[in-house]
Amino acid sequence: MNVHFAKMHGLGNDFMVLDLVSQAFNFTAEQVRSWGDRRTGVGFDQLLIIEPPGDPEADFRFRIFNSDGSAAEQCGNGARCIARYIADSGLSVKNVIRLQTSSGTIETRMLDSDQVEVDMGIPTVSATQVPFEAASASSCNAHPDARYTSYFLDVGDGECHEIIPASIGNPHGVLFVEDIASAPVAELGSKLAAHPFFPERANIGFCQVVDGNFVRLRVFERGVGETRACGTGACAAVVAGRLSGRLEEGVKVSLPGGKIRIRWHGEGTPVKMTGPATLVYEGQIALD
Repeated sequence: MNVHFAKMHGLGNDFMVLDLVSQAFNFTAEQVRSWGDRRTGVGFDQLLIIEPPGDPEADFRFRIFNSDGSAAEQCGNGARCIARYIADSGLSVKNVIRLQTSSGTIETRMLDSDQVEVDMGIPTVSATQVPFEAASASSCNAHPDARYTSYFLDVGDGECHEIIPASIGNPHGVLFVEDIASAPVAELGSKLAAHPFFPERANIGFCQVVDGNFVRLRVFERGVGETRACGTGACAAVVAGRLSGRLEEGVKVSLPGGKIRIRWHGEGTPVKMTGPATLVYEGQIALD
């Protein structure tokens, strides 16, 4: 049996997209790992699945799997690609699409050119909701009137690294650094992503603030490693930057793969992300 798929990317964060609305089959974690291999498979950061929704208020169900076969709750760049695929393939003629995910429903809107806006929902820095084992970590408020808490984590390198946990439907930790070019993203990112204080592991963002409306960001994603871009990571960095007084409401985020725009008014409001979504090619893959 051959299965149709699409290869897409959002700022270099690349995906294999499977439409399980017009075709039906079951797959395994082993198959995901095989397809994700960049030498012998399709190669991708995440596998994206489109399915009929279980929620009557949603248009489609959206599932995400990392290249190591593990499930992920949310993916901002992936959501933009899913919206683009749905529009281009004729699965829906709606301009606004509601996607059911494991962490809640998100909304996408097609804009001019190749741009897609995603309403990522209301973020949280509540440790229990990230989740983050705050009771076990040493903490400090970076500002006396701060609306967040930063934590100092020891990864066995003789230093304590200050991190702000946040959730954009999936767990993140944000570190502010002087220069992302020299930041130890692979080594430190892998240790922090698997730190025991993050019981579900986390995506770790290294953020350099250039000014109140512009940051540079690199992200180590759990189950993948450093990626060219991370939409939820960009959202988490802006949330952490806004709450700590570093950033304004609208921020351009420069990632290795390109730039996206994040807008967050503040607590109790949703994060809006706008960026491109690109189809690379379509093909078929044989099932074992």
